[in-house]
Amino acid sequence: MPEKKLKNYAFIDSQNLNLGIQDLGWELDFRRFRVYLKEKYSVDTAYLFIGYLPENQNLYRLFLNRFLKIKMGK
Repeated sequence: MPEKKLKNYAFIDSQNLNLGIQDLGWELDFRRFRVYLKEKYSVDTAYLFIGYLPENQNLYRLFLNRFLKIKMGK
């Protein structure tokens, strides 16, 4: 019987990620971050939990199309 491949998921709180990166004086490259999650932790799907602001629609589309799945809350 073939071995079943397990899937890894990442659940990321955007505010904690943002504050941690700022405290280090860094800027986060989401493309590289996604590659890091895949290579280091074999993450198949990453969910970014983020607050919803109507003026950030372009940012949300960027995430949805390229890097992470997002879950928005008000």
